[in-house]
Amino acid sequence: MKLELIAAVGRNLELGRDNDLIFDIPGDLKFFARTTRGHTIVMGRHTFDSLPHKLPGRHHVVISRTMTSDDPDIEIFDSLEAFLEAYGPKDELVYGIGGASLYAQMLPYAGALVLTEVDADADADVYFPAFDANAWKATELGRQEENGLAYRHVRYERP
Repeated sequence: MKLELIAAVGRNLELGRDNDLIFDIPGDLKFFARTTRGHTIVMGRHTFDSLPHKLPGRHHVVISRTMTSDDPDIEIFDSLEAFLEAYGPKDELVYGIGGASLYAQMLPYAGALVLTEVDADADADVYFPAFDANAWKATELGRQEENGLAYRHVRYERP
């Protein structure tokens, strides 16, 4: 498996508040959809619960000790370790989409980070884990401004 983490973050790695996104950027949501469509996405239960619906064109994996589902497009593992054991040998690109605790647990296994870096501070209660950007090879994928927010998409790859 090739694991990449994808997230939109503020200047201080802010992710969200009250189990919701903190930035209203429709263009970034489209970027997220284009990037993850056709791939497996892995998330914690709170992130899954925050989705308005299952995201089309993606296989959903949820890490949860309590969640159950009969939906064949939702696979549940009771731990990150169980997920890594099952998906590690697969030749597949998987995107980690949150939340904060799962990002922190997955960061050591990620080969790349696809971050939307929003040039703004936000009142957040969850944050993306701190990482040394200098230890990664950064490639800017583009810059935009929308709803008064300047942002850029950056791909960080382990050297």
